[in-house]
Amino acid sequence: MIAAVVIGLVNATLGLLLKILTFPLTVVTLGLFLLVINALMLKVAALFVPGFAVFGFLPALFGALILSVLHLIVRRIFRDSSER
Repeated sequence: MIAAVVIGLVNATLGLLLKILTFPLTVVTLGLFLLVINALMLKVAALFVPGFAVFGFLPALFGALILSVLHLIVRRIFRDSSER
C-alpha cells in the first residue's frame, strides 16, 4: 500500500516534470518513451520504499507496461459504469 502511494507521488512530481521535459522525444516515439519514464519512476519509488525492489531496467520496463495495461482496464471499467 505504501509503495502505491509513493509511486503515485513520484509520478505526480518528478514524473510530470520528466514528461514535460521529454515531450518532443515522446512525440517522435509516438508515446512509447512514456513507458521508459514510468519505468524510471518505478526505480525511483523503489529507492524510497523498504521491501520494494526493482532489479534492473528491463523488469522496471515490464512493470511499467503492466501498470499501464491495468490503468487502461480500470479506466474502461469506471468509464463504462459511469455511462449507465
